[in-house]
Amino acid sequence: MRPVVGTAIGLGAALLLTAGMTTASATPPTPPPARASAQHPVLVDCLWHQRYRPSDFILACGDGNSLLSDMHWTQWNDTTAVAEGVNMVNDCKPYCAAGKFRSYPVTVRLDRPTAWTKHPNVQHFTRLNLTYSGAKPEGYAQVMKYAMWN
Repeated sequence: MRPVVGTAIGLGAALLLTAGMTTASATPPTPPPARASAQHPVLVDCLWHQRYRPSDFILACGDGNSLLSDMHWTQWNDTTAVAEGVNMVNDCKPYCAAGKFRSYPVTVRLDRPTAWTKHPNVQHFTRLNLTYSGAKPEGYAQVMKYAMWN
């Protein structure tokens, strides 16, 4: 009686394997994912992640003493992105660990998209401009231009 049970299990496994192979071969192949180059450019963050219309963004990757927050994007296309937000900057007084973060309203503008070195089929913005609408951090110009990492 044991050989019958072993044969039945073997036949069942063979049928399942055949059914699985038939189903797999009968299923049409899935189309390749859309190429990233067909999408709008992205903003690359400190951890090398692609960001699209982020609500926050760290500008000072080394120490986190400058970040953008509450960003509301009014434009994001193949050449430019524009947002209104807040630049939170540590005043580092008397030194950065004891400093206080101050809020400054800004207009954020991204431009100069180019192929990203890490993923050449992905376009990313290579320049970020901040325009302070009122007060600005000590030592900053009214318009600050940052080259973005690649």
